[in-house]
Amino acid sequence: MATVFEKELIGLKERVLKLGSLVERAINDAIKSLVERNSALAAETIDRDPVVNSLEVEIDEECIRLIALRQPRAGDLRLITTAMKITTDLERIGDLAVDICERALELNEEPQLKPYIDIPRMAEISQGMLKDAIDSFVKRDSVLARDVLMRDDMVDQLNYQVFNELLFFMIQDPKTISRAVKITYISKYLERIADHATNIAEMVIYLVEGKIIRHMVVSGEKK
Repeated sequence: MATVFEKELIGLKERVLKLGSLVERAINDAIKSLVERNSALAAETIDRDPVVNSLEVEIDEECIRLIALRQPRAGDLRLITTAMKITTDLERIGDLAVDICERALELNEEPQLKPYIDIPRMAEISQGMLKDAIDSFVKRDSVLARDVLMRDDMVDQLNYQVFNELLFFMIQDPKTISRAVKITYISKYLERIADHATNIAEMVIYLVEGKIIRHMVVSGEKK
């Protein structure tokens, strides 16, 4: 039979999972509002952001309470501190989803510059990274977390590709500059979302293996 503390840790993981789900939905709706030119959905997504912020604070307070009252050791302490760090990244991802919505609202007021192809692809990869990073935390699966790390370069490459394509538009026709710049912002926001998912995966590896791999570079590649 699980102890009170064990039940509290399960509850903590469930809250982190809930926060992850809210953020995933925010990304999905943000990109949908852009691609489908649905400004109402963009506004609705922005309005939901305080729920993400509130849950982040709630999780942080619970982590502090558990550390103060339960005085956890070793693996349990790593779990709680990892949860605190993960929620920070999730809240920032939520903010980036809001940023995408704000750019979408602006772009939806103008004629569409070009079909959105690479942007949805970037979003799909970034969302997959985030989902797997959260799942790796809940399941304590460092293999899945390492798989997340391997996908970050795909998003970086797409971001580079989007920038170069839009740069061509701006050079060819200065009237496209305003719209093109806003799309490059969205591409950069998605690249940052992938970076935050990578951060979460790196923290899961620390949680499971006790290894800090952030900022480690071997032969030009992150380990």
